[in-house]
Amino acid sequence: MLEVNRHENIEILSYSEIKNIEGYVGNYTITVQKNPRFITEECNGCGACSEVCPIYTTNYFDEHLGARKAIDISFGQAVPFVYDIDRDHCVECFSCVDECELDAIDFSQEPQNLVFEVGSIIIATGWDIYEPFGEYGYGRYENVINQAQLERMLAPNGPLEGHVHRISDNKTPEEIVFIQCVGSRDTERTYCSGVCCMLALKNARLLKEEFPEATITICYIDMRTNEKGFEEYYQRAKQSDIRLVRGKIGELEEDPKTKNLKLRLYSSLTDEILNIEADLVVLSTAALPSGGTRQIAKILNLDRDQNGYLTESHFGLMPQETKTKGIFIAGFAQGPKDIAYSVSQARAAASKVAELTSAGEIDLELIIAEVDEKYCISCGRCEKKCPKGAITLQDSLGAIVDDINCDGCGICATCCPTRAIDIRYYRDEQIFAEIAGVIGGD
Repeated sequence: MLEVNRHENIEILSYSEIKNIEGYVGNYTITVQKNPRFITEECNGCGACSEVCPIYTTNYFDEHLGARKAIDISFGQAVPFVYDIDRDHCVECFSCVDECELDAIDFSQEPQNLVFEVGSIIIATGWDIYEPFGEYGYGRYENVINQAQLERMLAPNGPLEGHVHRISDNKTPEEIVFIQCVGSRDTERTYCSGVCCMLALKNARLLKEEFPEATITICYIDMRTNEKGFEEYYQRAKQSDIRLVRGKIGELEEDPKTKNLKLRLYSSLTDEILNIEADLVVLSTAALPSGGTRQIAKILNLDRDQNGYLTESHFGLMPQETKTKGIFIAGFAQGPKDIAYSVSQARAAASKVAELTSAGEIDLELIIAEVDEKYCISCGRCEKKCPKGAITLQDSLGAIVDDINCDGCGICATCCPTRAIDIRYYRDEQIFAEIAGVIGGD
């Protein structure tokens, strides 16, 4: 992150969001809204303001397990290293203003729109975590957490400094149960999240190293370890006395006195019912398309699959390209994948951009759709059917074809009820003339 921040040709717009994108490949105009931190870029990250702030709130970076001040840094390695003010909790006592030697605090800041032009776009909007409120007591029982919360507990810079204990009473957990596929591989979300199996195995081994005497159980539907070295890691986890049970939890209740969690589990491999009294239950919840993915898909009119992830032009041959020229996708924005896959796809997308921009010129298709305004009735069928989003309707002109994005597939011509659309060099009269020439007619 530091190398990126120091690079002279890279500009980071943090605390910002895309509001609008217009144009076409080689000439995109992007409007970005830069949200106010209420602290200027002059901030040197000394932390004096945070020390005098009297207000505490939960830390979103620590999955709300730790605390932060109303004026604080997002996390210790944040780039840029600039503090921000949570105005929802700030009481405007102005203690921070008096303490700041650089006069970097500015409560008058407002959202600012920045407009700039680019030739191509890579979308890497990541993913969100499914919050299974109501399932397995999540949100109701203190000692039922998700993997993201466990990650922050295990992190040396986390709220517990890497030493895990129960939320309810700070007790060292002796019986820990992981429940896989929570919210995924069901009727609503049929897909596998791709990272949960290895994440559970990794965290289970870390817990086993810290608590060698603890009993750790992973309840799974299928253990999917299909990448390089993953199966070996899985086998080592089994040798570490981590119990793996193929089956689903039937019941989960909390003992109101001890706060322990009583689970009833059916093992499909041994055909037996297991009753476990756990100190801590960790849910491996589904990966969801991020809110940013939905937002950018709407702005750019990009297609999404039935699960909400962005779709590529061709899964095997063009996995980075979208239906719009000059717009590429990488990482979880396209679908669930692990870090190695995300990195390789990001490199591929970057190489596609380099290939596109280094040429200096863009090759356009000559065989594209053309609209005869005399016959267009503005029914909108072509606009709906166009897979590239290259046709738009204008009240006075009817259907307008984007010459750059159109690839001449001909779908619009086949669905036009008035035959107002033809494909250049493949017009109907040309085809009829060829047929007449072949059969010898007039």
